[in-house]
Amino acid sequence: MRYLSRDGKQLHFTELVWESTEQNLPIPPRDPAEAGVPKLPTAKPKKKAPKEAAVQLQLWDMEETQEPATTTESQFVARARELADHKEPAALFVPFKSYWPTYGHMTGAQGRWYFFWRDEVRQGRYPKTDLSYIFLHVYELINGVGWDEPREGYRQLNLLWEAYRDQYKRLDQYLGGWIADFSFVHHLEIPLSDIAARSRGLAGDLAELELMRCLSAAPEQLSFEVLTVMSDYDISKSKFYTGEGQAAAERYIPQVVALIDAYVARKHGLNLIGMFQPGPAVVRERYLFRSAVYDISLYGYSVLVPVVRISKSPPLRSLITRLFRLTENKLRALVGYRGRLKDVKVDADMDELVTRFLQREFRKAEQKEKGPAVVIDDRKLQQLQSDSEVVRTLLTVEETEELEERRMAEEDSAGRTRIPAKAGHGDQAADPAVAEADSEPAAGGSKAAGAAHAVDSAPAHWQQFAAALTPLERAVVQALAEGKGSAAVQELAAAGGTMAELLFDGINETAMDLLGDLLIDEEQLNEEFVPMLQYLGGVNDR
Repeated sequence: MRYLSRDGKQLHFTELVWESTEQNLPIPPRDPAEAGVPKLPTAKPKKKAPKEAAVQLQLWDMEETQEPATTTESQFVARARELADHKEPAALFVPFKSYWPTYGHMTGAQGRWYFFWRDEVRQGRYPKTDLSYIFLHVYELINGVGWDEPREGYRQLNLLWEAYRDQYKRLDQYLGGWIADFSFVHHLEIPLSDIAARSRGLAGDLAELELMRCLSAAPEQLSFEVLTVMSDYDISKSKFYTGEGQAAAERYIPQVVALIDAYVARKHGLNLIGMFQPGPAVVRERYLFRSAVYDISLYGYSVLVPVVRISKSPPLRSLITRLFRLTENKLRALVGYRGRLKDVKVDADMDELVTRFLQREFRKAEQKEKGPAVVIDDRKLQQLQSDSEVVRTLLTVEETEELEERRMAEEDSAGRTRIPAKAGHGDQAADPAVAEADSEPAAGGSKAAGAAHAVDSAPAHWQQFAAALTPLERAVVQALAEGKGSAAVQELAAAGGTMAELLFDGINETAMDLLGDLLIDEEQLNEEFVPMLQYLGGVNDR
């Protein structure tokens, strides 16, 4: 247990052990007369304590009022630093049970196992061991022993937690909060989503911090566990969720919220946080490393954390709740589950957007489970590419010869005399017609420069989208913009050694991430985006 000294300035650590010397004694009745037993004689007044006892009592009082030179926690840290690099050869496992384990609580055999086990853990191997050994190593890490950079300490704590959390469920009760405290005192910008997933949800300030971080700057990092704090709908009581729909709900609900956040930002110029602004931040005091052996002289007793109560915003909370229910209804329909949740009301365009998104994701998942529809032979593909290159070269030669013959015929008809090229200049002709022909690429370059200027003047998200497309994907968009249809896309896909469906999915995935909506639907371009294709450079440049 932990106690404060009488002046309240410093914590110290102590253990109290109490053993009863009376065993199996019957409980006497309250009234001896009722029990039929004689009353015991009244005890005589005790004599005064001898003089030496009074002196002992005085010494005890003096000891309590003295300021302890060091605390048990500081002694632990000092010893931990001495043993930071200590190793032992292979040792036998010895059970170890201690509520607040320290080095002094271990026997020699337990100490040999601990330092052998700790070295194994540092090497990335996690032998089976007792929980007290794990907590002892955790205490070392949170007190700054066993690492040089805070990121390394954070990494070790996470690996230790992940390695043993299935064996010891109690780790989830402590390590989530301790790792969060570790990130606060060392100013580590880390997502709390991992902590939320392992701790089966975050409560209080940590959940609010993670919600604010994700909805402000990284909606794609939203986790199901954190979002449940925002929902008035308890999905854990849904038969669909507790049955076949849990994995799908936990996967797609955060994606739907991120999708709507992008949609709102594109439509209104403000994301969800901007539209439904929560109240100001409230500074909260967070006590560090509760229930751990921790020396407060290292990082202090507590930290002040500004917390925005984002989950208390009624309009945002209402929207998240409706998105939970809407997504569950869409998932029920996609998996063929009977029954729907009633009174799910969202805007029609949001409903349509979520429907199209989930349908696409389910198609992709089904295609992945089935495997590729066509198995491509690499050798045949290379041969096809080689043959195509030969054919392209021959066509180029034929076109060049045809153009040369046509030019010569035009010169003869005009009565012009061909002037042989000077030595060292190949077949280049010093002819005004040739000079005019040579000027044509400059016009083409001007057109390309214009396309590049269009891309440079595009909105930022369209510039990102244009840069993210591969040349093959850009060619697909151009073919659709020119109305060439799916046949042209199939030819492009075959030449690139892929399938049209995979190209569509890749383009749409990029569009969803950067534009907030699908660019291609049912092998046709989204009409809303057609005027913006000019920003892709060369696409829809007619």
